[in-house]
Amino acid sequence: MTESIFFPQTQTLNLRQVAEMAQTTLPDGADGEFLLKGVAPLESAGPTDLAYMDNPAYAGALGATRAGACLVTPRFASKVPSHTVAIVTPLAYRVFAQVMGKMFPSAMRPESSFAATGISPGSFVHPTARLEYGVTVDPGAVVGPYAEIGAGTIIGAHTVIGPQVKIGRDCSLAPSVTVSNAFIGNRVILHPGVRIGQDGFGFAMGPQGHLKVPQIGRVIIQDDVEIGANTTVDRGASRDTVIGEGTKIDNLVQIGHNVVIGRHCVIVAQVGIAGSTTLEDYVALGGQVAVKGHVRIGMGAQIAATSGVNSDVPAGARWGGIPARPLREWFREITALKKLASTGDSDKDDGASS
Repeated sequence: MTESIFFPQTQTLNLRQVAEMAQTTLPDGADGEFLLKGVAPLESAGPTDLAYMDNPAYAGALGATRAGACLVTPRFASKVPSHTVAIVTPLAYRVFAQVMGKMFPSAMRPESSFAATGISPGSFVHPTARLEYGVTVDPGAVVGPYAEIGAGTIIGAHTVIGPQVKIGRDCSLAPSVTVSNAFIGNRVILHPGVRIGQDGFGFAMGPQGHLKVPQIGRVIIQDDVEIGANTTVDRGASRDTVIGEGTKIDNLVQIGHNVVIGRHCVIVAQVGIAGSTTLEDYVALGGQVAVKGHVRIGMGAQIAATSGVNSDVPAGARWGGIPARPLREWFREITALKKLASTGDSDKDDGASS
């Protein structure tokens, strides 16, 4: 693996340590003290690198890899070359992520752009703000009156924390984030350009013009949430917008006012969720899903990419399409349309008249 100047490797691990992380045993004859000096993809890994494999698309790369060791799911264990130590686990990708986190801790969350500790010259912290010991504030950042920030939190360059905002411990706010009218828990990561707590889109429409509805709610972000670059979360109108513990949100997502998102949801890029919608725990939304306002998506439901949700979705359901409906129903309709289109083409080829 090419050495990274951006994410320096802070430690190495041996085979025994990786096997312990995977909660498995090494193959007979494997040297548990063999040192793995890096991580790499199957196709470029060398004799001292760790790779992983859990996708049939890479079966050929697995057979040709030169990796010293490979985290591999049981399905592909027999395809690991003899010169590569197979560390067999059903959670190959997850363990690989844990290994990378130990080797490259600086890649786990945005760090100070100024290599700063404490409050940097050129930042602006209001005298009534309360910052615990160990908070880092980069140049150009603004922390407003009566804001509270917990120990270990990083406030990136040109990030703005509004009045009375509360941010927990060990959070990371990248450069150019804005947070207003919000309470944020511990270990929350906000990537560059995230906007939290601005006006929701609320207007009383009428022929005499569209009257702005004051948005007087808050945003509540619970522990261990991560929000991708340039995503926006509007504050509530008369109640709070809430993002539950452990939820992961990709780049370029729009979350409207009064939306409630449960725990451990996954929301992929370019999703739009209209106001007053509820996502229960463990919901997954594919890329570019559009969700109508005032609907409920039940616990564990999954919505396929580019779908449009305009009605309630039952718990555990798998829906797709526009409008979204159960996958089997959607697939049947697609198959029927393909057959119809094929029949039409055949008629034209045969010279049939319309």
